[in-house]
Amino acid sequence: MASADSENRPGTQEAIPQAVKIIVAGGFGAGKTTMVASVSEITPLSTEEVMTEASQGVDDLGGVENKTTTTVALDFGRITINDDIVLYLFGTPGQDRFWFMWDELVEGALGAVVLADTRRLDTCFHAVDFFERRGVPFVVAVNRFEGAAVYETEEVREALDVSAGVPVVMADARERESSKEVLVALVTHIIDSRRPAMSG
Repeated sequence: MASADSENRPGTQEAIPQAVKIIVAGGFGAGKTTMVASVSEITPLSTEEVMTEASQGVDDLGGVENKTTTTVALDFGRITINDDIVLYLFGTPGQDRFWFMWDELVEGALGAVVLADTRRLDTCFHAVDFFERRGVPFVVAVNRFEGAAVYETEEVREALDVSAGVPVVMADARERESSKEVLVALVTHIIDSRRPAMSG
């Protein structure tokens, strides 16, 4: 009864921030763990493990030969956008052999960030296709790696064949403010994509 009374009390619901589940996806080595860690206001949960000989010949290390760890389940973090919205971030594993987990991770998610690595742009095709097929709003964040070729956002959009309605933004996954700007762009995109349905 106490919980029911509190739910009916004026102003109670407005005081509780809305929890929003967000997926951070992309290819192997695109910077998903880095992004979650850079922006999370809590110590992020990470399931990164040292790569072993078992991954040799299985994981494609082209372009990320110096990578020594890999996410084997998920990354988890949290960030408060404002008094009304708290984002819960779930980073996906990037290797092909862990894609079976994506269906579970995306359950209940309102949107996603697809991290694009211009050194191996083809590695984020799966993520773009995955969210398009499921109708999950997403933004493409181009993670700028040192020494990588520089491309304009429209060049990346064309290469990934994403519609004009999908935001494509430049980002540095190591920087908190840059990662936060990506998430703000996503939240804005989610609101815009839901507006017709809400007004109908």
